[in-house]
Amino acid sequence: MDKVAFLGLGAMGYPMAGHLARRFPTLVWNRTFEKALRHQAEFGSKAVPLEEVAEARVVFTCLPTTKEVAEVAERLFPHLRPGTYWVDATSGEPEASRRLAERLLERGVVYLDAPVSGGTAGAERGTLTVMMGGPEEGVEAVRPYLAYAKKVVHVGPVGAGHAVKAINNALLAVNLWAAGEGLVALVKQGVSAEKALEVINASSGRSNATENLIPERVLTRAFPKTFALGLLVKDLGIAMGVLDGEKAPSPLLRLTRELYEVAKRELGGEADHVEALKVLEAWGGAEIR
Repeated sequence: MDKVAFLGLGAMGYPMAGHLARRFPTLVWNRTFEKALRHQAEFGSKAVPLEEVAEARVVFTCLPTTKEVAEVAERLFPHLRPGTYWVDATSGEPEASRRLAERLLERGVVYLDAPVSGGTAGAERGTLTVMMGGPEEGVEAVRPYLAYAKKVVHVGPVGAGHAVKAINNALLAVNLWAAGEGLVALVKQGVSAEKALEVINASSGRSNATENLIPERVLTRAFPKTFALGLLVKDLGIAMGVLDGEKAPSPLLRLTRELYEVAKRELGGEADHVEALKVLEAWGGAEIR
C-alpha cells in the first residue's frame, strides 16, 4: 500500500492526519516534533524527519500560509521523486500556489491546492469539504486518499481551490459580523438573543453563524479557540487579492476586512475569530445573550 505523509499537525491537521493513519501507512512531520511523536502514539502514524516524507506517494501540507509551504517544499526539493502528488490543505494564496506548482513540476511533482471547510469538528469527524484546484488527472489520483473528507469538489485549475476558500471565509466573516450587529441591537431592545436566534434560524436570515457559531460559542461565552482571528484576517486579505486581481467590485468585503483588522488589533491575532463579536458588544454596551 502506498505511503502518505502529512506535514503540519495544527488544530485541523492533527485530526486530518489521524484519519489518514487509520487507512494508510502515514508519515507525519511537525515543526514542533513532539507533536508528531504524540500523533504517532495516538494514531499509529510514524513521526519522521522532514526529508523522509519524500518516501510518500502523496504529501499533504496544512500550514499557516503558502509561504511556509513553499519553504518546506524547498527543503524537500532535492529529495522529492517524480510521480509524487502534493495536496496542500493550507488556506493559501492563489498566485503563490501557482508559482509553487510550477516549481514542484520541475521535479515531476503534481501540486494540488486543496483547502478545506468544516472546522475542527469536521476534521475530527472526517466530514470536511475539500475544494481542489489542479489538473483533473491529479484530482482523480488523490481522491481515494482524502480520508478526512465527506465532499470533494474540483473547482478549477491550480489556485482555484485557494480562491474559493478565501471567498468562502470572507462570507463567513460577513455573516458573523452582520449577525452580531443585529443581535446587539435586539438585546438592547430587551429581546433574548436565544429567542431571536430561534426565529432567525427558522427564517431567511439564518447562516452558519446564527445556527452554530453564535449559539455554541457566544451565548455560552465559551469562545473555544478553533480558528484564530489572525488567520481569518489573513484569509480576508487573500480574498481581497482575488477581487482586486479581477477588478471586481468589493465595497462590502473591503469594509468587512477593515472591521476584522480592528478586532485583531483590539483582541490580538490569537483570539478565536468568533471573539470578534466581543468588539461589537463593547461598542454597543450589551452582551449577546
